[in-house]
Amino acid sequence: MTTELKDIAINKYALALHTTTPELGLVISNFDGETRSQTWNLGRDLSSLVHQYLIEFIKPQTWADLSFIAVAKGPGGFTGTRIGVVTARTLGQQLNIPVFAISTLAAVAWSEVGKSQNLTAFAVEMPAQRGQIFAAIYQFEPDISKLKVCLPDRVFTPEAWQKTLANWNTSYQLVQAQSGLAATVTSILELANLDWQEGKFPNWSEALPYYGQHPVEL
Repeated sequence: MTTELKDIAINKYALALHTTTPELGLVISNFDGETRSQTWNLGRDLSSLVHQYLIEFIKPQTWADLSFIAVAKGPGGFTGTRIGVVTARTLGQQLNIPVFAISTLAAVAWSEVGKSQNLTAFAVEMPAQRGQIFAAIYQFEPDISKLKVCLPDRVFTPEAWQKTLANWNTSYQLVQAQSGLAATVTSILELANLDWQEGKFPNWSEALPYYGQHPVEL
């Protein structure tokens, strides 16, 4: 690779979106000292305003400056999750760049890594519909600075989740993901960048939402 091409690669940016709650979270970074992020509580206006906010937020960069896009794939609200994933997929397709779909719960776990004094597992729980719980368990592996999935995202009854935790055979830190999740959009981008650095290049069509539950009870 020539020096000129190296400079181009270094100056490329990446964008992440978080729309799984009524809040919108956006972050853009070149991973070389320039990062900016912002959240907005848009409520029911999220679906109608997300594109307008995105267009304004990306300036002064342009779409051509993006190397990849990351998006929170859920779990979370059905409509918000769908909006974020569809937006990311559309941009990825139009720009011909990879789209990384990252778990909402994994992003919460990753945001706790720097706060924790002990490198334990993170058991992340989040309220779901109909009295159920979204939950997963992640382990930080310091040698490779990545999260290991110990228990994939899934839906539990409160009783089943408590039983799972009671039977867990290693230490863990319980993390409740309830509010301000859009702020973890920076974790979404950081986790995607770890995969990007490993040479992963997921096609936009591989970015799929994780709803966990049907939006209407059958």
